[in-house]
Amino acid sequence: MAWLDDLTVGDTRRYGPRAVTREAVLDFARTYDPQPFHLDDEAAAKTHFGRLAASGFQTASLMMAMFVEGEPQDGGTMGGIGIDELRWLAPVYPGDTLTMEGEVLAVTPSRSKPDRGSSRVRWTAFNQDSKPVLSLIAIGLHRRRGDRTS
Repeated sequence: MAWLDDLTVGDTRRYGPRAVTREAVLDFARTYDPQPFHLDDEAAAKTHFGRLAASGFQTASLMMAMFVEGEPQDGGTMGGIGIDELRWLAPVYPGDTLTMEGEVLAVTPSRSKPDRGSSRVRWTAFNQDSKPVLSLIAIGLHRRRGDRTS
């Protein structure tokens, strides 16, 4: 979903799969989210998770990795400019396998800079049982194809 001209509202794309390993959950938690239910089996068992759970931020990072691995990086994207409606819908556990779907919600050419525009894409991650585990709306900035300055 790189060039603005290639995006159409309603387009969907799928990405993944991506395995969630115990080692990756522990490594991410140690570095970025050192809460007991991400680091310790006994502590996690006493929470509503019932067992070791991945950080929601790790799940979001895995989504980004699936997107980058699944999309050609051909110069059309100019990066993200925001995220709306980030929701953790269900826990992600070591041993889960995630996939992701992106649906284009809006495509908006810039009024002041005709060589670019923005998109709004709803990203949803699913576990191996097709249960949604995370959703967000990414706002991306994209180049447009061709000469738009004349």
